Amino acid sequence: MKIWPGVPYPLGATFDGTGTNFSLFSEVATKVELCVFGESGSETRIDLPEMDAYCWHGYVPNIGPGQRYGFRVHGPWAPNEGHRCNPAKLLLDPYAKAIEGQVQWHEAVFGHDLDAHDGPPNGLDSAPYVPKSIVINPFFDWDNDRHPRRQWNETVIYELHVKGLTARSSKIPAETCGTYEGLAHPATIGYLSHLGITAVELMPTHQFVHDQHLLERGSRNYWGYNSIGYFAPHNEYSSIGQGGQQVQEFKRMVKRLHEAGIEVILDVVYNHTAEGSHLGPELCFKGIDNAAYYRLMETDRRYYKDFTGTGNSLNMRHPHVLQLIMDSLRYWVLEMHVDGFRFDLAATLARELHDVDRLSAFFDLIQQDPVINQMKLIAEPWDVGEGGYQVGNFPPYWSEWNGMYRDTARDYWRGADRGLAEFANRFAGSPDLYGQTGRRPFSSINFITAHDGFTLQDLISYTEKHNEANGEENRDGESNNRSWNCGVEGSTDDPSIRELRARQRRNFLATLVLSQGIPMILGGDEIGRTQGGNNNAYCQDNGVSWHDWDNADEDLLEFVRSVIALRAGHPAFSRRRWFHDRPIRGEGVGDVVWFRPDGEELNDNDWQTGFAKSLGVYQNGQALDAVTMHGEPVVDDSFCLLFNAHYESIEFAMPARGWANKWLEVLDTANPLAGGSGRSYDEGQPVTVSDRSLVVLKGVE
Repeated sequence: MKIWPGVPYPLGATFDGTGTNFSLFSEVATKVELCVFGESGSETRIDLPEMDAYCWHGYVPNIGPGQRYGFRVHGPWAPNEGHRCNPAKLLLDPYAKAIEGQVQWHEAVFGHDLDAHDGPPNGLDSAPYVPKSIVINPFFDWDNDRHPRRQWNETVIYELHVKGLTARSSKIPAETCGTYEGLAHPATIGYLSHLGITAVELMPTHQFVHDQHLLERGSRNYWGYNSIGYFAPHNEYSSIGQGGQQVQEFKRMVKRLHEAGIEVILDVVYNHTAEGSHLGPELCFKGIDNAAYYRLMETDRRYYKDFTGTGNSLNMRHPHVLQLIMDSLRYWVLEMHVDGFRFDLAATLARELHDVDRLSAFFDLIQQDPVINQMKLIAEPWDVGEGGYQVGNFPPYWSEWNGMYRDTARDYWRGADRGLAEFANRFAGSPDLYGQTGRRPFSSINFITAHDGFTLQDLISYTEKHNEANGEENRDGESNNRSWNCGVEGSTDDPSIRELRARQRRNFLATLVLSQGIPMILGGDEIGRTQGGNNNAYCQDNGVSWHDWDNADEDLLEFVRSVIALRAGHPAFSRRRWFHDRPIRGEGVGDVVWFRPDGEELNDNDWQTGFAKSLGVYQNGQALDAVTMHGEPVVDDSFCLLFNAHYESIEFAMPARGWANKWLEVLDTANPLAGGSGRSYDEGQPVTVSDRSLVVLKGVE
């Protein structure tokens, strides 16, 4: 097989219509072999003939889309120095755009001898047991596809799992259930659009590995936080094949979602890889240049620093690792047309030496990159290392999963004794976290539940986790999840308990959607999806995790649709700027007034009162302090929101201050029907708010 010198960039396999250029970075390699595989599995090895700036490269004529390939890297095997080169191991291309197959767990996939990880390298050939990289066809007819570019403050996010969303759908062809094509089906997109979703956040779709210990006990890595290919869409979600077809299918999915005005945000895992600790397999980065790609212990370079709890952490201090991540991000934007990213355990990416540094090289690169800095960027602002909880500390152009919002909202509705000031801050977009650093309310991604934890149905149904099916004797998962604990434990045959639980679901969802900031709904919460009390269903690739469409709670679904429509129809609930509780120009009322059930504004003592005290919120729709794209002032109706987390009804005296002559009830979570009762109240007329419920009133005169 002929091979020409080729070029060092771009890295990876690049098909130009007549042949393919291959390039691989390794600073430690002494020789790199390109391995190409025939249909029968036969392997041909070719030395890459050139090396420039540690990039080994060559061009092979007549190799095109669908070709399976990998690399064997010759170099030092010296674990005590951080080097693990072993040419017996077939390695994935870090820049592979598609990957075929999954790891078959055999002794050969490990670079070391299983009986002596400090001993000589394992000489077994791993090629029969590991996935192969695939040369892809980069051409695709995007037609007139454009990023929807929804304004941040208008965004409503739906966190979903590509497989779990449609695995049991009866409205799409069976062969597309649980695939990219299933998500792209008109029935699925129609559902999301009708619900009012503007962005889907896809749980990991980078190629990932199913852990050995899970497969051995009959489970799988369902969530996918075990990446091995940062350019390749996960092959098991393809309905038409793994030889590059998954790339075309993913692109069609994005195109169709964009046609419906729905943005695509990827949950990306750049903090660690599937190769694990020093005892893990050698699939890609370890065998290419272990010391470059991973953070190693300074005192003993056999071992890895682990800020993620998964065995390793990528080395964000190395320029080629930073380049890999930036190239990956740009690829998904420019070639796959996605609209943003949610960064798993993002605090790990900011660790220059040990501490989290918000001005680390990674964030500098993001800020100056003209492609990535235009996208929606969301941080999971913590990791498991010391000092890893960094809510509120990311740079101004980032939004963050706001764990404090989740905890406070849960505490409020379960009646925990915490100050009203905390709840008001979270409802107002968390200005205490984001208001002092040039950020806006949409810096806060608000959520009640996420993939990691209880579903909403389980949150209000269980006082303890039930993870027995995970095979870890219920030891896994968060123990204190601020779960339901409001004195209503009992049989679901009791109608009063059923109703109270249903009301709490409505309370959580209405509070979430109507808070300032960006609401993120966990997929399935709107239909009452349950995992049977499992709050760590990472390995449950089955009916425990999949959406159960046959038993969807249609009343709850219609309620959620109506609340999202209320938000979408009124900019008062999605402000671009912070509340001002005093007049900006010294006259009238400000954006917001916080008041007690007796109609008086809260004083300093009231703010420290426990959650059992209820809260009224007046939002002045005439004081939005915003303009349209054409410079016209934005105005809206005014609203009063009456919160009562107490176990008894409370009567609110509506303040007689000329805010409105009449108030119309548009939402009452004590009412299972969407849209409220339609009752109207005159100025100053008292409003009775049922126990554990939220009433929303709109000023109409």
